[in-house]
Amino acid sequence: MIGRITGTLIESSPPTVCVQAGGLGYEIDVPMSTLYKLPPAGQTVTLHTHLAIREDAHVLYGFATPAERAAFRALIKVSGIGARTALAVLSGLSVDDLADAVERQESGRLVKVPGIGKKTAERLLLELRDKLGAMPGTARPDGSPSAAGGNDVLNALEALGYSAAEARRAMSALPEGLSVSEGIRQALKALARG
Repeated sequence: MIGRITGTLIESSPPTVCVQAGGLGYEIDVPMSTLYKLPPAGQTVTLHTHLAIREDAHVLYGFATPAERAAFRALIKVSGIGARTALAVLSGLSVDDLADAVERQESGRLVKVPGIGKKTAERLLLELRDKLGAMPGTARPDGSPSAAGGNDVLNALEALGYSAAEARRAMSALPEGLSVSEGIRQALKALARG
């Protein structure tokens, strides 16, 4: 599996870019959100990639951040959602906006994306529930950051039997910069009170 490519950006012809690395030119499909973050041609670029092997082609998809790639992977696991549709969703919504729409179950934001109808939006909301909020690098819908430590606290609370909603609610009251163990301790106190 090709997980990341660093090389020289040769050209971009949306939605495809060409990155030269190790003497090879890799054609990589990217969402518009990544395309806007790319440097000018001739400069070095790093893309987090996903390799899709189909019967008729091997296709590389590239993303500016690991969170975008994780969202793409979550999207393509939804029945009826292909890579092109997943790229369209990530072109129309940031990862944070997508996670927020899923958390709030707002299909209206998803149907604004070209190619996403009401039924597809509802299927996305249903199947992505509890899958996007815990991705590294995304903000939680309650506005609290989702650093790796935040994920550890959330995972620990869920392992102790609390629902994702209860865990997020407890975490929303935590101050910034706590260690994982202190975050768990304070979150448990908040849950015991509430």
